[in-house]
Amino acid sequence: MPLPSLSIGSLTARLPIIQGGMGVGVSLSGLASAVANAGGIGVIATPGIGWQEPDFHSDYVAANTRALRKQIRAAKEKTKGIIGVNIMVVLTNFAQLVRAAVEERIDIIFSGAGLPLNLPEYVDKTSSTRLVPIVSSARAAKILCRKWLSRYNRLPDAFVVEGPKAGGHLGFKPECLDDEAFSLEQLVPEVVKVVAPFEEESGQRIPIIAAGGVYTGADIRKFLDLGASGVQMGTRFVATDECDADDAFKQAFVNADEKSLTIVKSPVGMPGRAIRNEFLDAVENGAKIPFSCPFHCIQTCEHKNSPYCIALALLNARKGSMKHGLVFAGANAHRIKSIVPVETLMKSLQDEYEQSRPAADATTVGEDLPIEAVLP
Repeated sequence: MPLPSLSIGSLTARLPIIQGGMGVGVSLSGLASAVANAGGIGVIATPGIGWQEPDFHSDYVAANTRALRKQIRAAKEKTKGIIGVNIMVVLTNFAQLVRAAVEERIDIIFSGAGLPLNLPEYVDKTSSTRLVPIVSSARAAKILCRKWLSRYNRLPDAFVVEGPKAGGHLGFKPECLDDEAFSLEQLVPEVVKVVAPFEEESGQRIPIIAAGGVYTGADIRKFLDLGASGVQMGTRFVATDECDADDAFKQAFVNADEKSLTIVKSPVGMPGRAIRNEFLDAVENGAKIPFSCPFHCIQTCEHKNSPYCIALALLNARKGSMKHGLVFAGANAHRIKSIVPVETLMKSLQDEYEQSRPAADATTVGEDLPIEAVLP
């Protein structure tokens, strides 16, 4: 059987694959539209999205809001497929970005890095925008369902469940990252179970999307078998022709080996997974990169005590300046060996999914059985 489709509310993607939002400037309209055209759901990342605007340093909020509108419109010009945006709760301009995305009639808002408890208040009931929180536990999913029902009389349209093998900032304590109790294989069934009563009572389907370390078509099958309706993949889409980052950024993934991947303590107070490079070596050796903070982009960032600016470090990497940049990556980044078109990647994931079909599935009558198997 081929990969199934993924429905979130009235939206249906031909393939159950969501491209993860990657900032700063790694997943914009170019990558998102290519994924949507290939049958998945493309996602524009909003952190620092206004970096090309002339007033980025002088009016951070206005620059990012304007740039988000431009990117949504550009993506819609390139595709008729499903486009989403990723807006982190901890962004200081969270409300402005959500309002702009809704006004631009974005298909889906994905929101994590904190619990988006008040996300529905920015979206009136006439809006077609779907709201999908990103969580790292069944407890968080249950809290959101209860809060949204009591405050707004609505439920999330889906959940992305992100495990500890994801790239970038992680919603786990460092000591939990290698604990099997917090693995994605454990988290997905737990969230499916806790959401089920809300589905039954409301009559609304709430798909669960597995994220963090999903790499192959066989991985997709594994998580669908565990109850997920789809997967979110970020790292795989970096090494594509259409990824919006500089070629040097993509090549860092191709060049990475397993020893290259490391957990860093981010200035925003969370652990993060990144590819080791000269920049990280300098930071770990005690270097403090001088900077002023014109943005205050993350609510939890203690920029006065930080050795570097997380926004500028991510932006430098996106531009190809590896010596001055931080490269966030998932746990499977070392498995990437080449840069390919999005269409090629999507086709390979479909092929891998079909090839991973358990041998027992082939015993169904009519599916290429030897003649003696169906004779009395």
